Amino acid sequence: MAKPVVPEEARRRRRPTKNGAVLSEQVIIETALRMLREHGSAGLTVRRLGIALGADPSTLYRYFRGIDDLTLAIGDVLVGRAVAGWKATGDWRSDLRDLGLRIHAAYLGHPQAAVLTASRVSGRAHEVAADETILGVLRTAGFPDAGAVRIYHAFIDQALAFSALDAASLALPVTARESDEEVWQATYARLPAATHPHIAATAHLLVARMNDSAYPAALEMLLDSAAAQLGRAGFAGS
Repeated sequence: MAKPVVPEEARRRRRPTKNGAVLSEQVIIETALRMLREHGSAGLTVRRLGIALGADPSTLYRYFRGIDDLTLAIGDVLVGRAVAGWKATGDWRSDLRDLGLRIHAAYLGHPQAAVLTASRVSGRAHEVAADETILGVLRTAGFPDAGAVRIYHAFIDQALAFSALDAASLALPVTARESDEEVWQATYARLPAATHPHIAATAHLLVARMNDSAYPAALEMLLDSAAAQLGRAGFAGS
């Protein structure tokens, strides 16, 4: 049976750790993000986190139920950073575009953490607030509830899926990522038209585009579809 997490006011340390840090959820999360950035997911363990914090590893359990609970908290922090300071303009399409690009950028700012968290559902405060915001943009724009939920589902899954995909590429060793990027120039651009006419005809465009994220273009396609549905007579969002 999992140990109950101690309430914040009861677990607050009065003395700093060996490293001079006064522990809190935020300090632990920031330390975990640094460890993920430097060592990847394999480097994030209770023992190593304790060493990095200058505290007994068991101290983590006063704040989180374990590494998985900490992982969910990290994901929630990334979502919080994405929407921090965001304000609606009243233009639903512009607002959704901005939110989507913010979410994508926040995750790519911590690619190793994004790989771990983009597929998770935490139910924590920042995640809930972001969901409320996105649904609010859609319902205020006039989408009926069923349609708002359907578009919200596609919107958030698209943003998180591209975040995970693009973060996985960024999390690769530099040599592996550069090797992947060179394939478009070294292989695809040299395929002969006699055997691969469609690739050969578009090779210059593939080389120019394929090493960049497709998320902005995919997001515009989703927004185009949503706009068409909003303007369609009898739209029921089914």
